Amino acid sequence: MKWFPKLVVLALSLSGLSVQAAELRVLAHSSFTVDKPLLAAFEKQTGAKVSIIKAGDAGEMVNKLILTKSAPIADVVFGIDNSLIGKAEQAGALAPLPADLARGGKVSLPGAAAIDYGYVTLNYDKAWFAKNKLPLPKSLNDLTLPAYKNLLVVENPATSSPGLAFLAATIHSLGEDKAFALWGKLRDNGLKVSKGWTEAYYTDFSKNGGGRPIVVSYATSPAAEVFYSKEKLTDAPTGNLLLPGTVFRQVEGAAMVKGGKEPKLAQQFIAFLRSDAVQKAIPTQMWMYPAMDNIALDPVFKHAEQPTAHDTPDSATLAAKQRGWVSRWTRVVLKSGN
Repeated sequence: MKWFPKLVVLALSLSGLSVQAAELRVLAHSSFTVDKPLLAAFEKQTGAKVSIIKAGDAGEMVNKLILTKSAPIADVVFGIDNSLIGKAEQAGALAPLPADLARGGKVSLPGAAAIDYGYVTLNYDKAWFAKNKLPLPKSLNDLTLPAYKNLLVVENPATSSPGLAFLAATIHSLGEDKAFALWGKLRDNGLKVSKGWTEAYYTDFSKNGGGRPIVVSYATSPAAEVFYSKEKLTDAPTGNLLLPGTVFRQVEGAAMVKGGKEPKLAQQFIAFLRSDAVQKAIPTQMWMYPAMDNIALDPVFKHAEQPTAHDTPDSATLAAKQRGWVSRWTRVVLKSGN
């Protein structure tokens, strides 16, 4: 009977393995946030452990998704948007999504389930313009004039989804040749390029101690400034420059990763992101509008001027053209590449 204890140990070991929680790996951009109690409730309901893998800006995140497609590091990806999903699909990094998961809501995202949406546009520092007694620009072309030299910072469209969105808006508004001619003039007028939104907004933007009073950000950013201010503000310290050719409607979604280990859990997580509880939390956590209907907004959103028009190419055009656009932008603005 010497073998009996060994069998008991083996049985206990196998039993422990059988009840070990499954792990759901979520690849997300650096701005992704979900309330811990909500995430804990999801884990309790499904019996799964959720691991969030943050991969920088959405552009960097999608690049990482594609580079690891032969050995996927995630089961579901959040934050893939209408400017980037075509790139991921062309690379074969996404799995088909059940149609019922993408139904309903105010916006849609082919190939994914829409979770939220917002508007990429120009923000300006009100105090800087008041102090320098400089009128606000009235057009994109104004930003090429000497009075606005060294005032604008944008994100690199090769690594940043807001950067790519802003580039796409200029092209949709002006046409490719005129848009890139404008970009050349912006370069010559002291345009600064940052890697991503975090660097542009929190390092280069004058509101946060940088030297640039105009930044590519979001139409909801002024509301966020009020919400997070240590002082009680009645007016936002920043404003939107909703000029023609500067507004892109960004739709963010969640998609299943091809080759992911937990496809059923991935579907459950996507449904969780579209639930009322999560949708209600999105506006004051990620500063986007909820994709689902009948979700009330926090009163602070009165400081978020929602554009009445935007210059957003369709997803098919973005998928077909973005690689060429980014390559041309790199040559024109950074003076590199072939």
